[in-house]
Amino acid sequence: MSLPHYRGLTWDHPRGYRALEAAARDVAPGQGLTIQWDRHSLEGFESAPIADLAERYDLIVLDHPHVGEAVAQNCLLPMENLFGEKPLADLETAAIGRSLASYHYAGAHWALPLDAATQVMAYAHNRIDTPPTTWGGVIDLAARQPVALSLAGPHAILSFQSIVAALGGIRPEHGFVDRQIGRDAYAIMTALTGATSRTFVHANPIALLQAMAAGEDIALTPLVYGYVNYAIGGRVGFADAPRGTAGIGSILGGTGIAVSKRCIVTPALETHLSWLMGEEAQRQFIPAQEGQPSLHAAWTDAQVDADWGGFYSSTHATLEAASLRPRHDGAIAFQTQAAIRLRDGLIDRDPVDAVLDDIEAAFRRHHSKGAEL
Repeated sequence: MSLPHYRGLTWDHPRGYRALEAAARDVAPGQGLTIQWDRHSLEGFESAPIADLAERYDLIVLDHPHVGEAVAQNCLLPMENLFGEKPLADLETAAIGRSLASYHYAGAHWALPLDAATQVMAYAHNRIDTPPTTWGGVIDLAARQPVALSLAGPHAILSFQSIVAALGGIRPEHGFVDRQIGRDAYAIMTALTGATSRTFVHANPIALLQAMAAGEDIALTPLVYGYVNYAIGGRVGFADAPRGTAGIGSILGGTGIAVSKRCIVTPALETHLSWLMGEEAQRQFIPAQEGQPSLHAAWTDAQVDADWGGFYSSTHATLEAASLRPRHDGAIAFQTQAAIRLRDGLIDRDPVDAVLDDIEAAFRRHHSKGAEL
């Protein structure tokens, strides 16, 4: 008798595929199923329509801004239908920061937190001994060392949101950002949009970290999604995101594993997904495959931390403090438009209020008043 077969989609980076492919090869058959994992680019992961993917795949690795779109398109299965309330409540306690909470929308969870990440500071060990801890310190450093903002794709607006969080920004009732806090965040980004930020303006987080690891002319990126893969080898160091008047500001990333409506869920699949979320996989199997686990137990494991150059202890506080992105239907379109406008504004030195006006207009176009954020 042949085993039930599933098709999954993840993203094309070792952090995104190695653990899943290894589990499909070495673990899944013994649990009574087979899985084929396909890959798409980081850009596809960040922006591909979930409904289109759900027509072709049983399992989808996604980011939490997609959940409102998925609910509107009715294309995913709620995790409550598969596992019930008690296991999810236990996972909420076990997961680091808001890793599971980020996938809760419209009264249900739409993915399991396979991987945890947020924007942290990355720096070149051969240029910087002690990285700055505040935004003022980052600006001071930029006068002496090449500092690059992460501005490609959606990352301009994500960096902006992290700075807003560090400055204590409270979202207005019917808008995206408090105007004065938005001005202050834009001023910080303007101060850091120098030659290095312009050189790397189209570099996604992976490209920025690869450039730093290769010894290119970049000493520090104050906000970039953390990749444990670059923490060994002695070139790239990681630290908590810069602090502002309200403390650490960072916008949660990471990935969740979702189940499409087309999927015929078997007990074997439930067993495999539960295993991926369990301590054995999260503390041993996933880190051994260059993955970045989502459980407290893994992030606070001294051996895991030592094996990966202190990455986990150096960025743990930032992940615990990280904020969520908008997740409403239309959030991806808003994120795309806002990032383009902000990036262009920074490069062209546009007046702050003109940029913020356009971002607020994009938010109103894509977010209905009163809708869940």
